[in-house]
Amino acid sequence: MMNPSVRIDKWLWAARFFKTRSLATDAVDSGKVRLNGERIKPARSVKADDILQIDNGSTEWEVVVKDLSDKRGPASVAQTLYAETEASMAKRQEQAEQRRYFREPSSTIKGRPTKRDRRLIDRSGS
Repeated sequence: MMNPSVRIDKWLWAARFFKTRSLATDAVDSGKVRLNGERIKPARSVKADDILQIDNGSTEWEVVVKDLSDKRGPASVAQTLYAETEASMAKRQEQAEQRRYFREPSSTIKGRPTKRDRRLIDRSGS
């Protein structure tokens, strides 16, 4: 453990929840990251045993901070910085199952749909 506390945006980036630190900062600013249930600012410090709710766009996590780092390292090191709660793991597993069985019809289309794509979407919707 380096410092007793680290800025939350740096920690989220080091723990690999976001690809860039600016994405982490934007997520904290927009309320997608909560510390112990409350909205915070990117400069807020995070300490060991804090509980974070993180929504990085594709997945929602609830994690307990185990260790602190402001340097981004390999994924194996990043995973030692936190422990995901049981409820969060169950919820993510359930969402993965839902996605596997009930695919969003437009998820396979990249960009603007063609006429053919539009007809397929309309046909599957009704």
